[in-house]
Amino acid sequence: HVNAGRGARVAIYFEGEPGDSRTLTYSELLEEVKRCANGLLEIGIKDGDRVAIYMPMIPEAVISMLACARIGATHSVVFGGFSADSLQARINDADAKLVITADGGFRKGSAFPLKPTVDEALKSAPSVERVLVVQRTKEEVPWSPSRDIWWHDLVEKQSAEHEAKPFDSEHSLFILYTSGTTAKPKGIHHTTGGYLTQAAFTHQVVFDIKPEKDIYWCTADVGWVTGHSYIVYGPMINGATQVMYEGTPDTPH
Repeated sequence: HVNAGRGARVAIYFEGEPGDSRTLTYSELLEEVKRCANGLLEIGIKDGDRVAIYMPMIPEAVISMLACARIGATHSVVFGGFSADSLQARINDADAKLVITADGGFRKGSAFPLKPTVDEALKSAPSVERVLVVQRTKEEVPWSPSRDIWWHDLVEKQSAEHEAKPFDSEHSLFILYTSGTTAKPKGIHHTTGGYLTQAAFTHQVVFDIKPEKDIYWCTADVGWVTGHSYIVYGPMINGATQVMYEGTPDTPH
């Protein structure tokens, strides 16, 4: 979209649950994704590695997913409401090398912690080498200096120049796990070409978005496949302008 001259189009109108807001154009989003990709490379994440993402509904969740895709790392997004045991099971099954999380998020008028849940999960997750933490709530969190790193210390210092690598259509894009309500969670593995084709086509024909005039909102969470397809990959590939809301859909705002 940026190369085609649509960089000034708004990609995301972010509405935080406490009332804060942020606007990202496609040009700005691309720069953020490039910085994140460079940051991931700096801490040793490479093509073929698995990255667990355990985040609130903030733009950094989308940026993290797209940065992983850009460098060929497989992302495994875990819904931010899952317990430490559920997170641990998904980290271990995917053999994740990195966890991207936040100190916490906001929901229904108050902050909820995420980093302490990650710390509990990592008591028995030997594959994880680093934890990248977005500062969202600014509440005090446990910290391991040898393992944990703040997003603003790593990502914000990076260059906004990064050349995307080409990958085969069957290259791994993401793993997403079933809920585990009926049995052990099963990881569903999606490859790049087929998934993107399906997400692009269904978003375009089902929602009939006119990017030049429509504003779109999907009330799902990025932790579910609906969020992957219709918050991240479908809208982004079709050049949509969308609202991303941190709270639950029934929260007055």
